[in-house]
Amino acid sequence: MRIAALYDIHGNLPALEAVLKEVQQLAVDQVVVGGDVAPGPMPRECLEQLIALPMPTTFIHGNGESAVLAVERGEELPHLPAFVRELARWTVEQLPSSFLELVAGWPPTYTASTNGLGDIFFCHATPRNDTEIFTRLTPEEVLRPIFASIRPAVAVCGHTHMPFDRQIGDKRVLNAG
Repeated sequence: MRIAALYDIHGNLPALEAVLKEVQQLAVDQVVVGGDVAPGPMPRECLEQLIALPMPTTFIHGNGESAVLAVERGEELPHLPAFVRELARWTVEQLPSSFLELVAGWPPTYTASTNGLGDIFFCHATPRNDTEIFTRLTPEEVLRPIFASIRPAVAVCGHTHMPFDRQIGDKRVLNAG
């Protein structure tokens, strides 16, 4: 089974279209969209492209979707920088209510069962939340307890926009970028 992990699109339609061409050429069996789809210049168009994919597609939410949904509920979000709050407000205005309802239903994590690799765990940032940051340089002793909580031996995350592949204890952790 071939799974394409698409993360941190941030409303960048030209980049998404380029990636989707490659996804089609690779003939993947499934797409997992790892969050932060909508906040960005073309949120509606990106969601339309992803929803229309011909292969099974699973969405999980990222911190961008969390901010958009919080603004849509009327929350002020004083802990976020002003530009992030404004982007979330603008994104809400760009998306029809049906899209906001769809995004509200995305889970924070997803586990895919594959032949050969076994189960693969997907989250936006870490298994604990959608904002936690770690990089390839974060000490393993800091990360081991975070990833020990998941059963699959492989985890895919994003959030930092820095791809890497590393071993954390008995888990292989891939950052899709």
